[in-house]
Amino acid sequence: MIYNRVVNEEESDQVIQGWRESAPYWEKNSETIHQMLAPITTSMMEEAGISSGHAVLDVAGGAGEPSLTIARTVEPTGRVVCTDVALEMVCIAARAAERRSLTNVNFAQCTAESLPFSIASFDIATSRLGAMFFANPLDGLREMMRVLRPRGRLTLAVWSAPDFNPFFRVVTRVMSRHLDSPPDDPLAPGAFRFAGQGEIAALLTEAGAKNVRDRILDFQMAAAVTPEDF
Repeated sequence: MIYNRVVNEEESDQVIQGWRESAPYWEKNSETIHQMLAPITTSMMEEAGISSGHAVLDVAGGAGEPSLTIARTVEPTGRVVCTDVALEMVCIAARAAERRSLTNVNFAQCTAESLPFSIASFDIATSRLGAMFFANPLDGLREMMRVLRPRGRLTLAVWSAPDFNPFFRVVTRVMSRHLDSPPDDPLAPGAFRFAGQGEIAALLTEAGAKNVRDRILDFQMAAAVTPEDF
C-alpha cells in the first residue's frame, strides 16, 4: 500500500530526537494538553469499550495520555502499559503516574515495530496521535495486533486534513508569510501522514484487522490559556 512509506534510519533518528527535545514542554504544559485532547481520549475509550478489568496497551503514549486516564478507568483489577520511543517521554509519564498515585500502569521504552510483550497479552491496544510517526506503520500495526488476545480491539486516532484543523492551520499560515519551507512529503512521519479519509483504515485492513471502522471525530479544543501561553 502507498500509505506504508518506511522511514529510513536518518529520518527515524530525527523524529526521535524531536520528541526527546520537546519532552520538557510536554511536561510543562501537560495539564493544558490533557484538556485540549480529552475529547479524543474519551472517544477512543468509548470506541474500544474500555472498562474495569481490561488489560490495555497504549503505544506512543508520550507524556502519559491517554494511558493514565485509561489506567483510572480499568481500576481496580485492570492494568495499562504505556510505551514510547523516547525515554524522556516515558520518564515524564512515570512521574505523572506517581503524582496521581496510580499503581496499575507500567512503562516501556520501545518502538511500535518491536513491542517487548508476548502474544495475546492485552485485551485492547490504543494509540492516540502516534501512528503517524511510526517508522514502519504496517509493521507497527501488526505488532499491536500480535499482542492482542483473540477478539481483542485496537483503536487509533490520527489527524484529519489541515483544513479541518485550525489549531494547526492558523499558526502555519502566519508562519508561512515569514518563513520559506519546502513542501512536506505527505508520506513522511508527520501530523497529516494519514489525513485522507480511509487511509488508516486501509492500512489496518492490510495488517489483518477485521471489522474495521473509520470515522471523523468533530470536536472543539478548549483550554484556559492566554494568547501568550498559546
